[in-house]
Amino acid sequence: QVQLVESGGGSVQAGGSLRLSCAASGVGYATYCMGWFRQPPGKEREGVASISTGGDITYYADYVKGRFTIPRDNAEKRLYLQMNSLKPEDTATYYCAAVPSGILCDLLLSGRRPPQGVWGQGTQVTVSS
Repeated sequence: QVQLVESGGGSVQAGGSLRLSCAASGVGYATYCMGWFRQPPGKEREGVASISTGGDITYYADYVKGRFTIPRDNAEKRLYLQMNSLKPEDTATYYCAAVPSGILCDLLLSGRRPPQGVWGQGTQVTVSS
């Protein structure tokens, strides 16, 4: 099983960019589908983007399409979230998630929060207007 640690959060003005990183340790990273979720203050956790094991399939929530990308590096066991044209409504704690291939991966790739999986501790992103 993998363990996940996010980094790269911070404060930025609207229109700016940030790149979040999720470092995985343990074995089998390349066999996990990966995703980013976020939890705005006082709201439920919501899906942002996800990617298949080989990187050939991606999902983006409508509210980030065209602004965010989710590359992964299986050799380095890292997942990224490149966030451009940030808006104040992107303010949230961002979490990295990993699930094994199969039904849980199908859920992740449809933007839904899987009932099981590995989660990081989160990193805060604050976008000011």
